[in-house]
Amino acid sequence: MDTILIVNAGSSSLKFQVFAVGAERDLKCLVKGQVDGIGTRPRLRAVTPDRTVLVDRSYQQQEVQYLPDAIHVAGTWLEETQRFNFVAAGHRVVHGGPGYSGPVLISDGVLARLESYTPLAPLHQQNNLAPIRALRALRPGLPQVACFDTAFHRAHGELADRYALPEELYQHGIRRYGFHGLSYEYVAERLRQIAPKLAKGRVIVAHLGSGASMCALANGRSVESTMGFTALDGLPMGTRPGQIDPGVVLHLVGQRGMTAAQVEDLLYHRSGLKGLSGISNDVRELETNASPNATFALDYFAYRVGLHAGMLAAALGGIDAFVFTAGIGENSAGMRARIAERLAWLGAELDPTANVTGKSIISRNGGLPLYVIPTNEELMIARHTLACVPEHSSTRAA
Repeated sequence: MDTILIVNAGSSSLKFQVFAVGAERDLKCLVKGQVDGIGTRPRLRAVTPDRTVLVDRSYQQQEVQYLPDAIHVAGTWLEETQRFNFVAAGHRVVHGGPGYSGPVLISDGVLARLESYTPLAPLHQQNNLAPIRALRALRPGLPQVACFDTAFHRAHGELADRYALPEELYQHGIRRYGFHGLSYEYVAERLRQIAPKLAKGRVIVAHLGSGASMCALANGRSVESTMGFTALDGLPMGTRPGQIDPGVVLHLVGQRGMTAAQVEDLLYHRSGLKGLSGISNDVRELETNASPNATFALDYFAYRVGLHAGMLAAALGGIDAFVFTAGIGENSAGMRARIAERLAWLGAELDPTANVTGKSIISRNGGLPLYVIPTNEELMIARHTLACVPEHSSTRAA
């Protein structure tokens, strides 16, 4: 059976899926897995689409301290127990920089160019590229495809794309890229299936997870995003502050004597929900904690989502629907309720019962439609990968 391996590597986890390629080049998920707790409590878990557990194994901390260890663990399990015939591999790569506006087959030149974008996404880019390097060493004949979180937003006009900086800096690549594009692309497609009339209108999608952003869609196309040059901008996140006055950075360096590395650590690892609460970057933990700081962090997150909804509604000239997606958006009824309150001025009226019982439409009739649409970045990567690779029967790797 010909299959495609999809890899989504983060700082503390490695997610993977395996898709079967059908006779009509259709895709069917066979395995969903991940290695999480890298460097703390490593655990490999994989299931079938019907949730049958294929493996659930914990490791000692020293066995899986770094991402390459997780790649080895997952790769060994796949090779020894599943024996799939991989004809291609697809990867989520956060930053495509100014050079890539769509998926691309990976070559030496492409890989070198993607490595040069590491300063634009220091928390993500090297982790995204590590599995590519590992697979190239193990299976040099296997076609690999990079799919970019920035690509979906590259159709933005200059008004949305530019900073108020000199032209030379824009030409040098300093511009607003936007991220989570694979997620938004999937949600836009899914919305066309379940609510085709709304999908042609003005929709705000909130990708709310450890990394969080929002996107304004007009007829399914991105016209504005809360994230910009890097994945630090916009909404507060698990450990990132979101929108911040650049003068704060200048003050930290000039007056507090912080180095660039210290500021980077602050902005990427010690801010956001974790910084505000002093407790955790995990909404689930904060929602069960009675501390006023935990409550404040949750309220702050919802407040900022509401503020940015106003900005995106202005970009669209109105709003016809609002969509929640990603880990927090899909699973936290409490956070959805907090945010819905902030959207009341836009006509949102939450249906509390629908919200807590997992319905896809959680608004009352007559108000602004509120949807919960689970995202599927891996399926989008698989589709892009298949489209980039020639007829799969001719690309078999030994």
